[in-house]
Amino acid sequence: MGHRIFLAGASGAIGRRLVPQLVAAGHQVTATTRQEAKAENLRALGADPVVVDVFDANALRAAVVAAKPEIVIHQLTDLPAGLDPSKMAEATVRNARIRDEGTRNLVESAKAAGANRLIAQSIAWVYAPGAEPHAETDPLDSDAVGGRAVSVGGVIALEKHVLGSSPITGIVLRYGHLYGPGTGADSAAEPAVHVDAAAYAALLAVERGAQGAFNVAEPNRHIATDKAVGELGWRAGFRLAE
Repeated sequence: MGHRIFLAGASGAIGRRLVPQLVAAGHQVTATTRQEAKAENLRALGADPVVVDVFDANALRAAVVAAKPEIVIHQLTDLPAGLDPSKMAEATVRNARIRDEGTRNLVESAKAAGANRLIAQSIAWVYAPGAEPHAETDPLDSDAVGGRAVSVGGVIALEKHVLGSSPITGIVLRYGHLYGPGTGADSAAEPAVHVDAAAYAALLAVERGAQGAFNVAEPNRHIATDKAVGELGWRAGFRLAE
C-alpha cells in the first residue's frame, strides 16, 4: 500500500534519485523545487511538482497541507554545483539556515498537515572527536569553531527539530560524502555514500517505520553503519537501473 509523500528538495542530488524509487514502489509523491524550470523534470519522473521556497512559511504550509502527506521527506540543501570551493563559504551559511529555519518551517507544516513521519537528510562527519567508528549515540561536535561550527550548528538544529517533532516520528539519515550522478564527483572521501544508495535509505525509512538517527555510508573506519543495515535493511551497493 503506497503512502502519500511530500518531498522537499526533490530537484537536489538525492531528491532526483529518490523520486523514481518512491514512484516505482507505488507511493504518491508531491515534490518541491524552488525553480519553475525544474518542475517539468519532476513531473517526468512521476511526481506532482510544487514550486515553493522553504523560507516562505505560509506558502510552504499551504503546499504541505494541500498535499495531505502521511510522510514528509526533507532533502533540502543549498550547495553550489560540484561543491565549487570558491562558493562554499557563503553556501555553508545558506545551508545552515535551511537546516535550522527551513527545517523548523517544514516541521510546523508537517504538523499542520497531520503527517505522522518526517525523514530528514543530515551528515555523518559532524561527530565530536573521540573513539571511532562513531555510533549514532555519540555526541555531535558542539564545540566546533569557524566554518565547521556553522555547519555543525545547522545540523544540530535540524536534528533537534526533526527528532523533537512529537507527535510526528522523526528519522534522521546521517549521510556520508555523496558521489555519483548529479553530485559532480565520481568518488568521495570516507565516509562515502553513492547518491543512489543514499536515496535508497530514505525509501527504506518510508517503508520500515524506523525512528531516530542512522549513519548511512559505505563500510569505513570513521562511522558505524550496522544500524542502517540491520534495522532498515540498507545496502551500500544499491544502484538505480539506468
